[in-house]
Amino acid sequence: PPASQNNEQGSTLRDLLTTTAGKLRLGSTDAGIAFAPVYSTGTASGKSGRTMPNILDDIIASVVENKIPPNRAPKINVKSEIKDEPKDDKKCIQDDYSKRYSDIQYSWICDKHVLWLRDHKNSNNWKLFKECWKQGRPVLVSGMHKKMNFSLWKAESISLDFGNQQADILNCKDSIISNTNVKEFWDGFEDVSKRQKVKNGETALLKLKDWPSGEDFKAMMPARYEDLLKSLPLPEYCSPEGKLNLASHLPGFFVRPDLGPRLCSAYGECVAATKDHDIGTTNLHIEVSDVVNILVYVGIAKGNGVLSKSGVLKKLEEEDLDDLLRKRLKDSSELPGALWHIYAGKDADKIREFLQKIAKEQGLEVLPEHDPIRDQSWYVNKKLRQRLFEEYGVKTCTVIQFLGDAIILPAGALHQV
Repeated sequence: PPASQNNEQGSTLRDLLTTTAGKLRLGSTDAGIAFAPVYSTGTASGKSGRTMPNILDDIIASVVENKIPPNRAPKINVKSEIKDEPKDDKKCIQDDYSKRYSDIQYSWICDKHVLWLRDHKNSNNWKLFKECWKQGRPVLVSGMHKKMNFSLWKAESISLDFGNQQADILNCKDSIISNTNVKEFWDGFEDVSKRQKVKNGETALLKLKDWPSGEDFKAMMPARYEDLLKSLPLPEYCSPEGKLNLASHLPGFFVRPDLGPRLCSAYGECVAATKDHDIGTTNLHIEVSDVVNILVYVGIAKGNGVLSKSGVLKKLEEEDLDDLLRKRLKDSSELPGALWHIYAGKDADKIREFLQKIAKEQGLEVLPEHDPIRDQSWYVNKKLRQRLFEEYGVKTCTVIQFLGDAIILPAGALHQV
C-alpha cells in the first residue's frame, strides 16, 4: 500500500506472513519448513491431538490478538539453527565435509565447483549430495555402467531392435534436420565408411535427436527403461519414485516439463578433429528442470577422417582440465566419451550479452527477440571461452564424461556437449 496507508488496516498478506512467522508456535516437521502444513496431527477419530488450523486463520488470529504492527520485523532467533554452518569459503566447506562424510569416497573437480562421487554403491552418497545440491553445484557420479546390462546399450543391439524406426537426425555441421531411418545412423556409428556424405564430400556429423523420449521410451524400450531406472544414481533424488524427488510428489494439476527419459546419441570423434573444436553435438543451452545424464555407451569409430583413440585423448588434453581429470585420461580402464562445458545459472545474463556482442562483431543480425541461449545457436569454442573469462570474468567448468559417468545438473545451469 502507499505510505499514507501503511498501517494495520492496510497491511498486505506479505506483511502478515513476515511479521507473524516467528510468533506462531507451529512445531517442527520433517521437511523443516517455517510454517505448519495444513493437515491433521490427530488420530483417525480426531479425539486425541490438536487438528492443525488453516495457516491463514492462525496468522490472522495472531495479528488480531497481539496487534503486531505490520512494519515491525519478527523476532526470529535463527542463530541456533545456523551456528554450525561453515562460512562461504571453499576450504572451510571441504574441511567440514571431510569430517562429516569420512565414509564417502569423493573428490572436488573444476576448481572445487563440481562434486565427484566416486563410489556409486555407497548408500550414504545422498547425504553429501544434498549439501552440494543446496548450493546449486553440478555433481558427477562414476561407475553407473557397472549396474547396467551393457549388451542392451550397444549400437548394434539398438540398430537390430529398432533399425526400421523413423526419427529426426540432425547434421551438426549445418543444422539441417531430416527424417530418416535410424538404421542409417546406427550403421555409421562405428563404421565411417557407412556414414552419410554432405554436398562437399565431407562426412556428416549426425545426432539422433532425443529418440525415443518420455512415454515413447518406456513403450518402445521397456527392457532398457527398466535397466536405466534400476541403475540411476542417487535414487532418493533421481528415481521417479524417489522420496526426495519433488516432481514425484507434485499434485496432479501441476504442468510438468518433459522429465524423460530420452536417448541422446551422436557421432563425436569428428568434433575433436575440427579446427578450434568449434562444433558441438549439443549447443549451449539451459534445461528447465534438473537433469541427470548417464553415458551408457562409447563407440570407437574406425575409418578415414576420424581420430584414433590416442588422437582423441591428445585433443582432450588440450582442454583446460584439472589434475584429477588429466589423471583419469591416462587410466587405460577409463573410456572418455563426451566433453562438457558448464556454467552457473547466475552467469546467464553475462553470457547472453557476450554472445550478442560476438554476433555483432561477426556481422550477424541481432534481432530484439533473438536469444542466443534459448535458440541454442552457439557452441562456444576455446577462443571464445577465453574471451568470456577475460572480458566478463565468467570461467568455464570443463568436465570429461567417461563411460558410466552420470552428470547431474541443477535447473538453470548452462551447458554444451
